[in-house]
Amino acid sequence: MLTLPILDEIQTAANRLRNITIHTPLIRYNPLDEIYLKPEILQPVKSFKLRGVFNAVANLSQDQREKGLTTISSGNTALALGWTAQYFGVHAKTYVPDTTPTSKIEAINSYGMEVVILPRDGLMNFFHDKGWEKDSAIFIHPWHNRDLQAGHGTIGLEIIADLPEVKTVYIPVGGGGLISGVGNALKLLNPDIRVVGVESEVCASLYASFKAGKGIEIPPGDSICDGSAVPIITDEMYPLLRQVVDDSVIVSEKSVKKTMKDLILRHKLIVEGSGALATTAAIQESNDIQGKSVCLITGGTIDTEKLMAILSDPSL
Repeated sequence: MLTLPILDEIQTAANRLRNITIHTPLIRYNPLDEIYLKPEILQPVKSFKLRGVFNAVANLSQDQREKGLTTISSGNTALALGWTAQYFGVHAKTYVPDTTPTSKIEAINSYGMEVVILPRDGLMNFFHDKGWEKDSAIFIHPWHNRDLQAGHGTIGLEIIADLPEVKTVYIPVGGGGLISGVGNALKLLNPDIRVVGVESEVCASLYASFKAGKGIEIPPGDSICDGSAVPIITDEMYPLLRQVVDDSVIVSEKSVKKTMKDLILRHKLIVEGSGALATTAAIQESNDIQGKSVCLITGGTIDTEKLMAILSDPSL
């Protein structure tokens, strides 16, 4: 049975990551409101993923690491694993869907990582069949990994250290690894903090799962938020998410693109679709409900063509 890390594990992860990841700042979104941005795009791999992946790999023995490392990913987990594998001098491989942006594939290749591209349905079959068990390499699960969740939880420690009076934290949701880790850390330190999971209308597996009262799989859709377009909340993750997530929010694809354009032009933050989810939800919600709030900007790897299309769209 999967359980959440205790505070000591998260603090240990923070110490381990001190010279690896960046304590990202909180940036005021607008001088007239109380929304703060936490730009995890400043991390070495342009996403939060390095926190959890590095912590998970660092907790392995060297003998285990030398067997090689493997994962499944829509891009950002693979980037973090490639960086980490290079750091430890070991081989790594990732399975990615054929919907993964070219920019992410190229970035993954830059770390010398082996990339296996599968059709989206094929990747889900690989996931359900636990295809990684046929490999001798150590599998770093992007969600079902306590050390990974502890690493992601360090974001929660930083938020409370920088803004102790925070009332609401908006977090993008894919498979649940990020929000379970951050939400857990926040609740351990202050149970009254409101944790909000945010998904695109095209792939809202957490919203559907909460509505169903159990983890479910939904038909996948094509989304600008490719980094979080995970069509399943697993049975293992559902009770953990139910424990730490207060609200599940859905936003439109167009509103995400509008936020991306705003963050790029006004704040000079180049974000991918998933990275704009939290901010999109926050600016649509009443200040009376959210109070002082933090939005996680989770990733910043986007194809040039998509970026230019959004910036040149006069309707956004």
